[in-house]
Amino acid sequence: MRIGVDVGGTNTDAVLMDGTRVVASSKKPTTADVESGVIAAISEVLSDARLTPADVASVMIGTTQFTNALVERAQLDKVGVLRLASPSGEALPPFSGWPEGLAEQVRGDVFLLPGGYEVDGREISGLDEGLVRSAGRACREQGIQSIAISSVFAPMNASMEERAAEIVQDVHPEAAVSLSSNVGRIGMVERENSAILNAALISLARRVTDSFGRALTMLEITAPLYISQNDGTLITAGQAARYPILTLGSGPTNSMRGAAFLTGLRDAIVMDVGGTTCDIGALSNGFPRESTIAVDIGGVRTNFRMPDILAIGLGGGTCIETSHFEETVSDVQIRLGPESVGYQITQASLIFGGETLTASDIAVALGHASFGDASLLSSLNNDVCTSVWGRMQDMLAEGLDRMKTARGDAVIIAVGGASFLIDDELNGAQEIIRPPHCEVANAVGAAIAQIGAQVERIMDFNAVPRDDAIAELRAEATDRVVAGGGSPESVEIVDIEEILLSYLPGRSVQLRVKAVGDLTEHSPAATGHTKAVVAGARHAY
Repeated sequence: MRIGVDVGGTNTDAVLMDGTRVVASSKKPTTADVESGVIAAISEVLSDARLTPADVASVMIGTTQFTNALVERAQLDKVGVLRLASPSGEALPPFSGWPEGLAEQVRGDVFLLPGGYEVDGREISGLDEGLVRSAGRACREQGIQSIAISSVFAPMNASMEERAAEIVQDVHPEAAVSLSSNVGRIGMVERENSAILNAALISLARRVTDSFGRALTMLEITAPLYISQNDGTLITAGQAARYPILTLGSGPTNSMRGAAFLTGLRDAIVMDVGGTTCDIGALSNGFPRESTIAVDIGGVRTNFRMPDILAIGLGGGTCIETSHFEETVSDVQIRLGPESVGYQITQASLIFGGETLTASDIAVALGHASFGDASLLSSLNNDVCTSVWGRMQDMLAEGLDRMKTARGDAVIIAVGGASFLIDDELNGAQEIIRPPHCEVANAVGAAIAQIGAQVERIMDFNAVPRDDAIAELRAEATDRVVAGGGSPESVEIVDIEEILLSYLPGRSVQLRVKAVGDLTEHSPAATGHTKAVVAGARHAY
């Protein structure tokens, strides 16, 4: 038995799965302390299935906590930055282009040090170990516990970053070190930004993963804990504590993977409507299509992998402001969101006796949904409700059109607790599919997720034949999946990407290989879900 949990801004969803069968599901309001909501959701599915904690083989959790922290600029660490790029890489210093408020919160000391590589692999300058050691000591003396290290063209050769991390760890053993080569791609500034953001989230990541561990302990569940990544695969709780940035966007990714599983479709558009937003993405071969451009996170440009998702400010808790609601529709001015009552919908929305008009109220008033107390909506003008509903459908149709990859109508999979907001006659939709358990597709996606690994490298096909290069990366990706807890016989290569780099000598190619494998239950890599997180989080490289 597997339990999948998705902690959203409004609801915490859980499912209990036996193989490919959904045995029980639960939807509970997300709580301020997170763990009590997780406990309530898991307790309900175990109770409904009449199972004990001992029957659970593994627990998978997806969370938006790290995304929210960056967007809200809260609970972030001060970060010391070591850039190995001098003398040529000093023109654009770290934190360039960051929103000032976020930069002030995160910026610790910055050290511009010799190092890095040219595009052809030659050293820009050698690593000065003495200066690196001094930088590590300075961070220790200033109480900076999170450190990001970046180097020019580190994805091609990470040896300088790795050696610098060893030196810093030697003089500052308590530091959590994030290397840009572990989180980003080619593109110095964006990759460095990704490493800094990862370092800023380290303390929060420890607290969040620890809270999940405490929740399982309180439930007397001893099964291993996994955390969802933003590519639809899993990592251990200890890995998530070291690389929280890899979980950004895991919520909509889980929904898309769940939608693919529940329908059997490998290629479609998924519209996931929650309490706050509608996330629209495209399935490609059963996995979310990745963004091919720099991704903006909290106003910061990054280049780590992220699903290609369009978020619209429309959900079940979206606040609706109108003027003269009892008058004719032509007299009414309507404002939809982007504010949402979020997890307070059961207190704030009209159908629950509150005073805030929400999108859910409109859906219930028009008969598109049935929950709460519809009699509390008797004063609403039907024509105005219809006008608001039309505005909502226009927003959804526009978002759908922006995410299409081809002309014509598209097959839509509607999921999420507020998927009732999507009309069956939505413009641009060939068909609206609402699979069973669609309201908890995100938790299903977490429960069925596989162990994944991605290897990316610059290869010269003149030096290494193409087939040999691909075989080398396939083997490395496979080994990483197995090391992460994947079953060796289930490992599958799901994507191979080659990009010719014409500006490099020879036949240079940016080669990326992605592998996935089914989880091996009770994997040694994931046991000890609480202690492993704290012990392993310090050494983030």
